[in-house]
Amino acid sequence: MKLAHRLKTDLELGHARELTLRTADARITHPASLAPAAVLIAITDRPEPGVILTRRASHLRKHAGQVAFPGGRLDEGDADAIAAALREAQEEIALDPAHVEIVGVSDRYHTWTGFDIHPVLGVIPPDLAFRPHEGEVEALFEVPLDFLLAPANRARKEIEAQGVMHHYYEIMWGEHRIWGVTAAIIANLSLRLGYDDGTSA
Repeated sequence: MKLAHRLKTDLELGHARELTLRTADARITHPASLAPAAVLIAITDRPEPGVILTRRASHLRKHAGQVAFPGGRLDEGDADAIAAALREAQEEIALDPAHVEIVGVSDRYHTWTGFDIHPVLGVIPPDLAFRPHEGEVEALFEVPLDFLLAPANRARKEIEAQGVMHHYYEIMWGEHRIWGVTAAIIANLSLRLGYDDGTSA
């Protein structure tokens, strides 16, 4: 079965299930005005599909130096979250939108830094010649999809903030630490696509 069709079917089946997801950072203690944003989960169409991830530049104002999907806030000219995700991926890593076959949109996630993130899934050809934006992206790498979504590769960690312990997820891939917002989106997607039966931590 074609990868994009399989992922779309799995995502639709996942959205039909009642699942307990982590949809917001635990540090959000009261409703706030959130800026709509979108990220592109670009999945490479190869025998063992991978996911394209970036490490954000260390000088950025928010989430500096963290591993992230290409993405950013919606602009006035964006028709929707899909358009925003494609535009941001083109700006950040020079991914031509024409190379992306959209699968669908996964579960939104609210960050304590004030964003309402829409994760957009798309399938891309393998081994494209990406060009990271020097001012936004310090590194770009690919992680196998099965590794990224497997609950066994995701650790539950905790951090103290304002005297309260908060939990978050962490995934290690070589030297890369995938945690926070990105790991939470991955954990939700793992549930939606049926990699996680909901019994993991």
